[in-house]
Amino acid sequence: MKRAVRFQTILGIRFLVGNAQQAIDQITQDGGLVVVPAAPALQRLRHDGGYREALLNADFALADSAFMVLLWNLLERDRIPKLSGLKYLRALIELPDFRAPQSTFWIMPTPEAARRNCAWLAKKGIAVEEEEIYLAPLYGPNVEDAELLRRLERQCPQHIVICVGGGTQERLGHYLKQHLHYRPAIHCIGAAIAFLSGDQVRIPVWVDAWGLGWLWRSFSDPRRFVPRYWEARHLLPLLLRYRNRLPVSAA
Repeated sequence: MKRAVRFQTILGIRFLVGNAQQAIDQITQDGGLVVVPAAPALQRLRHDGGYREALLNADFALADSAFMVLLWNLLERDRIPKLSGLKYLRALIELPDFRAPQSTFWIMPTPEAARRNCAWLAKKGIAVEEEEIYLAPLYGPNVEDAELLRRLERQCPQHIVICVGGGTQERLGHYLKQHLHYRPAIHCIGAAIAFLSGDQVRIPVWVDAWGLGWLWRSFSDPRRFVPRYWEARHLLPLLLRYRNRLPVSAA
């Protein structure tokens, strides 16, 4: 008998509490949008209206942030487990429906990232054809992409995997969910595949399991990632004040 899936609202966002397979079962059953917000991005909920709207309209989020999970469990005496986008992706690529020909569509940030990521997927037995790849342009604050919509409407893939940066991928996923005439599973996994393909620093399984991916990335490129993760400190006062409530918008 399957365990009922639990959800927990944190800062107004609906997080799934469970394992990767439960998350995959949930999103593939009826389609929808799953997001994986990082702590540095979550602290922007009060100031970034587009990001805020995208997270609120996702079907659920994964508790990828070790910092958020630690704070929540300490403050609420809860036992929410961390579920990383990396662990989710590892389980997702084993799904038979996901591995079927023409079932996926990949939105990549650059040609080089697409090359590395597709080469890694090929090694895992997932062949991605050229028409199943879309190179994302540089989107502005209001994410719209008529060409991407046309391609998706024509191909109707069951799974749309968005591999662009956090903050943008959620907006894009929300845009697609609103405008597509059918309801695929939209996976906003961001850099997760890059950690496996070598497009970014590879994160070992044990590092991910211990919630130390942020530290691993910081050591790999301190100038880039230390300032980014330092911004996550603002999440503490937000959680102290709002807990499960949506922060008041500062816009």
